[in-house]
Amino acid sequence: MKGNIWIYILVSGIVSYIIRVLPLTLIRKPITNTFIRSFLYYVPYATLAVMTFPAIMLATDNIFSGLAALLVGSVLAWKEKGLPAVASACCITVFLLELILA
Repeated sequence: MKGNIWIYILVSGIVSYIIRVLPLTLIRKPITNTFIRSFLYYVPYATLAVMTFPAIMLATDNIFSGLAALLVGSVLAWKEKGLPAVASACCITVFLLELILA
């Protein structure tokens, strides 16, 4: 098993390198298709949402406090408040609801 770890590391490095290099070598001209351009535009936002949402819901002892913090943060972000204000309000929301629900 220990001798094979170097093979695993080498293969994962090669695969990672190929994934990064193939788009640079295969796509040489600008992408003009509006569907593909809009798809690629929203990929980072969708990825961030997929990674963040479960963490918001499961990071607290009670799922309702996580949901309340998500709602408070969404409302404050919609009203264009800054990141410190949104994060502070979410933390205070979770803290108060955990005190009440515990």
